[in-house]
Order: sequence, then structure tokens, then C-alpha cells
Amino acid sequence: MSDSVKDGPSRVKDKPSRAEKTRLTRRRIVAAAAELFLDQGYGATTLDQVAARAGVAVQTVYFHFGNKATLLKEALDVAAVGDDEPVALLDRPWLEELSAEPDPVRVIELWMNGGREIMGRVAPLLAVVRGTVGTDPDLAAQWDVNEGQRRVAFRALAGLLADRAALRPGLTVADAADLAFLITSAENYIVATGTLGWSPELWRSTTATLLAQALLGATA
Repeated sequence: MSDSVKDGPSRVKDKPSRAEKTRLTRRRIVAAAAELFLDQGYGATTLDQVAARAGVAVQTVYFHFGNKATLLKEALDVAAVGDDEPVALLDRPWLEELSAEPDPVRVIELWMNGGREIMGRVAPLLAVVRGTVGTDPDLAAQWDVNEGQRRVAFRALAGLLADRAALRPGLTVADAADLAFLITSAENYIVATGTLGWSPELWRSTTATLLAQALLGATA
């Protein structure tokens, strides 16, 4: 029996499935769109350009995403979690580590470790969105969605601290979540790392200290 015949079944098994091909195509499209949004802005980017950079027909882009606003949302979602797995940020393993940590200061530190990684990926795209949000209704809606998701996330952090009876006296879970949302905003990250020239690590450590003081008390 020839090698080509013997190798046939393994080659068949190695072929990506239709679902895998679809996912790879979507991944290329999202990556191409993110690059173009950062290179030339949201308004100047067309779906034809995204298709050309991704190496697909523009009809394929329309089929998977429908319009540019949906494509931007997908790019932001992928940037936030770091991949295209269909698993929400708050359902990821890192939250299990936070939930198991008894020390509230350490909870904040772990949260900010993840926050530094997330901001490093998502802040450049958010800056693009923020820069033109006042002139594009789709971008304004997308900004509101992202901010709403962040508020939900910080409600989870405030809840973890409240479960440990660690919030400073008089501070409600809702107020703690709002404070955390404000202190760790994307705008603050962009100003710190851009205007002030801070490293992402300096932003992380400084923000963790501010969160501990604001949420747990001045002695934290």
C-alpha cells in the first residue's frame, strides 16, 4: 500500500471543519477591522477595505456582521476578553480566583491585574470610539453599551468586597461600584498612559491603591 493511501484518513481528519473555517474567517475579518479602525479611524474605514485586508469578499463581511457598527462591537468584545471564545468576561476563570480570595485588598489587586491587561487591549479602540462618538449615532450607542457592561462588572467587584464585609462604613454596594467605575475609566487610562506617559504597570498599581482607599478606607 502506498504512503499516499495510508496517509489519506489522517489527512481527512486534519481538515478543519466548516465551523472552524467559519470561525477563522470571522477572526480574520475582526482583526482586519480593528487594525483599520486604529490606523485610519472608524469613519474612514469601509467594509470593502476590511474585506481586502482580511482576504475575503465584501459579501462575506456583510454575511457575518451585516454592518460596520456590528463589526466594531465584535472587535471591542474580542479586545476586552482577549479571544473570540463565546464566554463572557465575568464567566472566565480569573473571577474564580477572585471569588476564592479572602483578603479584600488582594481582591482589588487581582482585579487590577486583569484590568491592566484588558485596558491594554481595549483602550486604543475605545479612544477611536470616544473621538467620534458625538458625530455618529451608532458609535454613541456602542459607547453606551460598553459603559453599561463596565458598570455591571464593577457591581460584581463591589459585591465581592461587600461579601467580605470590607466596604468602608456608609458605602453601599451601588456607590462602591460607581466609584470603582469612575476611578478605573478608560479615559483615565488613556490620559495616564498617553498624556502623562505612565507605564501600564504604574497605572495599575496607582489605580489599585486609589480603589483600596476609596472602597475599603484610608488605612487599606
